[in-house]
Amino acid sequence: MKKMFVSSTVGYTLVLLFVSTVKAQAETSKKNCNEVRAAYSSKGFNVNDVPNKGIQGAPLKVCPQGFSCCTVEMEEKLSQQSHSDLKAPVSQLSTNLQSTFKQKHSHFDQFFRELLENAERSLNTMFVRTYGMMYVQNAELFKNFFASLKRYYLLGGGAVNLDAMLSDFWADLLERMFRLVNVQYEFTDAYMECVSRHTEQLQPFGDVPRKLRLQLTRAFVAARTFTRGLLLMPEVVHKVSTVTASPNCVRAAMKMLYCPYCSGQVALKPCQNYCLNVMRGCLANQADLDTEWNNFLDAMLSLAERLEGPFNFESVVDPIDVKISEAIMNMQENSMQVSQKVFQGCGQPKPSKAFRASRSVKEPSFTGRFRPYSPDARPTTAAGTSLDRLTGDVKKKLKHAKKFWSTLPDTVCAGERIAPGDECWNGTAKSRYESVVIGNGLANQVSNPDVDVDITKPDIVIRSQIAALKEMSSWLKAAHSGNDISVDNSEDDEDGSTDEGSGSGNCDTPPCETDDIYFSTPPVVLGPRVIPVKENRPADGGHRTSQSSLLLVVLCVLGLLAPHLR
Repeated sequence: MKKMFVSSTVGYTLVLLFVSTVKAQAETSKKNCNEVRAAYSSKGFNVNDVPNKGIQGAPLKVCPQGFSCCTVEMEEKLSQQSHSDLKAPVSQLSTNLQSTFKQKHSHFDQFFRELLENAERSLNTMFVRTYGMMYVQNAELFKNFFASLKRYYLLGGGAVNLDAMLSDFWADLLERMFRLVNVQYEFTDAYMECVSRHTEQLQPFGDVPRKLRLQLTRAFVAARTFTRGLLLMPEVVHKVSTVTASPNCVRAAMKMLYCPYCSGQVALKPCQNYCLNVMRGCLANQADLDTEWNNFLDAMLSLAERLEGPFNFESVVDPIDVKISEAIMNMQENSMQVSQKVFQGCGQPKPSKAFRASRSVKEPSFTGRFRPYSPDARPTTAAGTSLDRLTGDVKKKLKHAKKFWSTLPDTVCAGERIAPGDECWNGTAKSRYESVVIGNGLANQVSNPDVDVDITKPDIVIRSQIAALKEMSSWLKAAHSGNDISVDNSEDDEDGSTDEGSGSGNCDTPPCETDDIYFSTPPVVLGPRVIPVKENRPADGGHRTSQSSLLLVVLCVLGLLAPHLR
């Protein structure tokens, strides 16, 4: 019995001795700060700052008291490093987002500009070939037309009143064509002013001006508002990403990232929920941007669908030469009726002495008719892409960008930055993190256990960006309906029934004393008697036959030459 007791005592003593040896070895390892020295040096700091052995009871300001491989000076430097480390992933994510939408804005802007350039070039080529010197002598009118469209795209309604510009264009075109089809008469400026004032009533160009005005207004408002939205995105991201972290946030980041260093556990990473609470506290103001950010993205996506459909900039601008040519042909074919109505309303013009003296017509009337390009024959624009391709791609990017700000903490607190399970740093030791994960946004931070956030002081920069997004969203929603509310500019309803042009103005000149010039004086038959030519329209409402156009051209030319044949 005695031998058994002695044997048991010896065994117990050996176990205690073994445990003490292991504990002593562990303490020796902890007191050895070699791993901390290497990690500290890898951050670019002076390795001589790190003590050779751990310090007991170091007067640290952030990390737990007790054994430490850090000095107060090291803690200060690591706090600065934690500020950079905290900012790095947010900055990287923000930079990627900025880069994506800067590129998208550039693609759309280049595409829209190039479409306008191509349209102007196409019209010039077509009209030189079709109308010859008659066009060349009046090319400035079309050059100014495209210059105004480009200016409107760049600067909006504050720089160019699109309705007024289009009304002036058609009135000017009518004046020039009216002189060309009535070269046998002399017209004063006052007379031509009377003609211009009644462009809308005369409808010399058919329904083309009204339709084109509606199409151009909607397409241009949608295009320029959408590109402005794409331009705003990287600006907002840049300004928000440069918001400086608060001192309390830096303190919390230091405790999360580098207090394990000071305890000699350089490989220990924070618990995921601990990281989430720290990051949600540090990014509370940014998270408050999320609601208005998502509203803005929804408005962008809705307008993108309009660009793909009824407000398609490409389908309006690309065939604009064909539409204007159609309007000119309408005027040509209705020139006799238009002239008679003008003579009734504005008075009988005097015969032109110059015309009687010259006895020659050097240029023929306008001839030719053009059909729109088929989709396969359309010219390649903007780096070989199309509006459908551009909008399809950007819609994916816009959807991906939703909830960007509210998910930032989750994106940062993932992967290699955190340790799963309970083998992680909880702020004081290697153990389970017990606190509840709080919600996003400033209001929720009142109960944040790891970051002291002043919820009474929202960040001014972020609040200003919330306001900018809100304003842009209202412009996008208005553009979705074809309206531009970025300037004080009233728009017509969907079917253009309230469309009014220059024809609604009062006539102040003596020959034109009434607004309704159709019935101001009895009808007067002027010039040679012309047999009416019926228009042969296809069943689908397409173009008139070339035979009718040719016959009308011959009759018009004969009408112009009639005075010389007497």
